[in-house]
Amino acid sequence: MKQYQMFIAGDFADAAAGELLDTVDPYRGDVWAKIPRAQAVDVDRAVRAAYDAMTKGAWSRYTATQRGKALNAIADLVDRHRDRLAEIETRDNGKLLRETRGQLGAIAECWRYYGGLADKIEGHSIPIEKPDALAFTSREPVGVVAALTAWNSPLWFAAIKCAPAMAAGCAVVVKPSEFASASTLEFAQLVKEAGLPPGVFNVVTGIGQESGAALVEHPNVAKITFTGSDVTGARVYETAARSMKRVSLELGGKSPNIVFADADLDLAAPGVVSGIFGASGQMCTAGSRLLVQRSIMEEFTGRLLDLARNIRLGDPMDPETDVGPIATPPQFQKVMDYLDVAQADGARCILGGKAAEGPGLTGGQFVQPTVFADVKNNMRIAQEEVFGPVLSIIGFGTEEEAVEIANEIDYGLVAGVWTTNIGRAVRMSKALHVGTVWINTYRAYSYMVPFGGMKRSGLGRESGIEAVNEYLETKSVIISIAEAAPGNPFIMR
Repeated sequence: MKQYQMFIAGDFADAAAGELLDTVDPYRGDVWAKIPRAQAVDVDRAVRAAYDAMTKGAWSRYTATQRGKALNAIADLVDRHRDRLAEIETRDNGKLLRETRGQLGAIAECWRYYGGLADKIEGHSIPIEKPDALAFTSREPVGVVAALTAWNSPLWFAAIKCAPAMAAGCAVVVKPSEFASASTLEFAQLVKEAGLPPGVFNVVTGIGQESGAALVEHPNVAKITFTGSDVTGARVYETAARSMKRVSLELGGKSPNIVFADADLDLAAPGVVSGIFGASGQMCTAGSRLLVQRSIMEEFTGRLLDLARNIRLGDPMDPETDVGPIATPPQFQKVMDYLDVAQADGARCILGGKAAEGPGLTGGQFVQPTVFADVKNNMRIAQEEVFGPVLSIIGFGTEEEAVEIANEIDYGLVAGVWTTNIGRAVRMSKALHVGTVWINTYRAYSYMVPFGGMKRSGLGRESGIEAVNEYLETKSVIISIAEAAPGNPFIMR
């Protein structure tokens, strides 16, 4: 059994108290590794290492070009170890191996993208109105960054948070979910091999209420970037506000996937299936509310059910598997509870609705792909994030009604729109209160495109050039070039 250590100040280390947590394979249901259970003293050591790296260590003297080369070295190592990292992440969280392998390719490119961006961060001169002064701005790293990542895509979240932060010159402390820490600790070994100065990249593990809370509260942390539920995100935001820490939050969603009568249904049906049953529905972007124009409701529902009935559940390592297990026992129970809630509120289950059992479903954390009809937008199943393979179908008549239903929600992360009418596509993209609109596609991610939410779906943006701004402060400098002293020292210059 693998016993992991944390990564602090360039070396691997046990928790000071020596305590460990079990890491469970969600498919087999057995313990396959152990991770340290860090406490505040361990967090303090990691944050101090990051702070020292930024203020007096070698990292503080790195040029932007040197930072870029360091990030490119990480990218090369991720490419080289892609298969091994993918297998570890699948073992840790139950996501399909074919998906984690593909995602690792994008992760390497993400590190490479920000490596190329590191020496493109610039200030600018300002032609101010004062003839005897020179003014310019510089962009400086915000400080030590605490990156709290979720269990459904640990290495992806580490990349889209840490790569722009490090490109900006920050040092980071990553706190992965206690349910899926192994792949991040394996990645730390690659950072060590890449030769980065000690303290630039650190990983502490453990329980969120312990090590996570200590990291958020630490006085030397300047910026927090968090991915997780809106409830936990609100607590992080509140805690950070007490010490004026900078915060970016990538939170939950209850996203509408909207199918108009003029859509290409051959494209839309598999797009809807991907949007809710991909990754077992364990995505913040899950298209869990299917809005279908009533004139095609019966036809489209039939197409959807035909596809969903043929979904193959099983071992996430098996290339023939479509849907793997729910990642954690608490999440499995949450999904099962929502199945009961939906039916109690009057939704009609037309597919699934139960735990999945049978040959090959060994861990006991499988949920049948589930579809509810007769859903009203004010039902809990339509308003609350389930984070599982559960779809709610809601009918609409007009474009205006679709927009109204889509926006009547506390979340605003993504939306899908399926239509062959270009005018409608543009109108919908403007009218929907979300951070990302996918037109005639779904789950189309890119490390080059800004991503984030509105309303309770979060603050700030990850990915793309905009992400670097989350880790920078703007400093203004005004230099007098006057040859004589000002006439009156009590008048504003």
